[in-house]
Amino acid sequence: MSDNRVVFRRRNPYNTKSQNTRVIRTPGGELRVLHIAKKASRVKCGDCGNALSGIPSLRPRQYATLSKPRKTVSRAYGGSRCSNCVRDRVVRAFLIEEQKIVKKVLKEQAK
Repeated sequence: MSDNRVVFRRRNPYNTKSQNTRVIRTPGGELRVLHIAKKASRVKCGDCGNALSGIPSLRPRQYATLSKPRKTVSRAYGGSRCSNCVRDRVVRAFLIEEQKIVKKVLKEQAK
């Protein structure tokens, strides 16, 4: 090999975060730059910030090609909240309704 220098294959000439590369050797024996996609982070719960299980970690654009059952879990708030946070929301809503009923009953008794 006389020359180990390689050139970016995209139009952006700068070494940025989105421009991660690796040098590979092609079957023809030449060295070429291989652009590496950024690693995806896990989908997080909107309330507590923990990673959601049952949902693959992909780059945002790749979710567009995924079918709906693979993007969610079959539960209320399936793809955005974890099970513990959903449980808390249900319990909180139930207790608020119970409180309203108790207030109403006490008001009736006061009359």
